[in-house]
Amino acid sequence: MALKMSRRAFVAGIPLLLAACQSKQQSTIDAGLTPLSDGTPDYAIAYAARTDNGFPLPAIQYQNFDPKFLRQVVFYPSKYPAGTIVVDPKNKFLYLVQPGGRAIRYGIGVGRAGFAWSGEAVIRFKREWPKWFPPDEMIERDPKLEKYRDGQEGGLSNPIGARGLYLWQGNVDTLYRIHSTNQPSSIGTNASSGCIRMWHQDVIDLYNRVEVGTKVVVLS
Repeated sequence: MALKMSRRAFVAGIPLLLAACQSKQQSTIDAGLTPLSDGTPDYAIAYAARTDNGFPLPAIQYQNFDPKFLRQVVFYPSKYPAGTIVVDPKNKFLYLVQPGGRAIRYGIGVGRAGFAWSGEAVIRFKREWPKWFPPDEMIERDPKLEKYRDGQEGGLSNPIGARGLYLWQGNVDTLYRIHSTNQPSSIGTNASSGCIRMWHQDVIDLYNRVEVGTKVVVLS
């Protein structure tokens, strides 16, 4: 009898196991990732080298980072509607709020400018491989940047990287940016400069999900 009960329990548990696997697989797909056989993300594909607009993006050595900074769907109850971006500079996360109390979470790096501003804004512009315009105070600190006063063309050496999201409040530029970085090791850290930086592969995913006018909340 005990053996029969054990078998019944096993059979009864199969639907729950399948549901859990399917849920994990769907969460992986929702994050724009390819699921492995157990439903977990195949980060080797997500962070592989690729070519974007003619620029060769290097692979991300994701194994060297805390897994919490890898793109994933997480439980994230929020008062903000789906589609809102919430930036948490302190914990080095960026959330794209999803329905059902979930969010796609990305790891970020935060420079001094990333802690200098908090509040609510909207994405006024989106740019692929944008020009970089160093602020006057940066040029004063490093005169070698004078040659970029009128902008450095987009490319792998450009600090803005593959994508830039420009945050405005009304008609005022906050000078706050969400962008990718040519220093992948800075994700999960307090970088020396810049606003909110992401891996190229992650900012491309985010860029493709949001529109001009998207609300962005930067936590203090």
